[in-house]
Amino acid sequence: MSCLPSSLYQPLDLKGSAVLLTGATAGIGEATAWRFAELRCHLALCGRRTERLEALKKALCERFPDLPEPIAVTLDVQDTEKIAKLPEQLKAAGMAAVDILINNAGLALGVASAIENELSNIQTMLATNVTAVMHLVATFGPQMRERGKGHIVNISSVAGHEAYQGGSAYCATKHAVNAFTIASRHDLAGTPIRVTAISPGMVETDFSKVRFGDESKAAKVYENIIPLVAEDIADQIVYVTTRPRHVQIADIISYATNQGHAKYVIERQGESMGAGN
Repeated sequence: MSCLPSSLYQPLDLKGSAVLLTGATAGIGEATAWRFAELRCHLALCGRRTERLEALKKALCERFPDLPEPIAVTLDVQDTEKIAKLPEQLKAAGMAAVDILINNAGLALGVASAIENELSNIQTMLATNVTAVMHLVATFGPQMRERGKGHIVNISSVAGHEAYQGGSAYCATKHAVNAFTIASRHDLAGTPIRVTAISPGMVETDFSKVRFGDESKAAKVYENIIPLVAEDIADQIVYVTTRPRHVQIADIISYATNQGHAKYVIERQGESMGAGN
């Protein structure tokens, strides 16, 4: 997937476009911030870790001196009150409207079976992966419709297409994201707003560290294979958002070359753990 200039096909120039990105402090979110900064977009970077947001903002400005100054917003997407206030917060910081909304924040917690799921983990995954996505779309979608311009990109997972052992709650949240994305596309089909899901397979980020709560267990997920990296998914996000406005990419499903399913990657000795992002 490439966005190199072509004399045969003209991609969309996003220079100056307002991009709201959640989960910007690491992994796919951070890689995506760099790509949109390269395109000279006006970025609103959301994440829970203020110091990392400020460090990313500084690094982007140093690398791209002509970049519109990014807006750093400390935000836990589980905080519905802060999401509701976000449009006014961005407006006060110089971003009157959002052109591209990238719902990237998400997580998996553990690999418990369906009958062993902990309620707190279920609630956290639902609030982060599902409720926040719906809330952000409901918050910024109306202004997109009023302006006749906008693109909603929801970061889903191959786990939203294929369920697997040890992933009942997480897979359920990503299936919900996919269903919501499809329904949103139907709802907005009569408007210029585009709606896309990005469904990665195994990506080596902090995702597995969060899921297992153990760096050594997380490292084993990627043993003997070459996984996708955050930059691969950032490239897909840039690709879908730079297609001409009459082109709507519904979903991109991608796997590491060693991966053929959300869970099963290669033959291993002993227990095989879920590896899908």
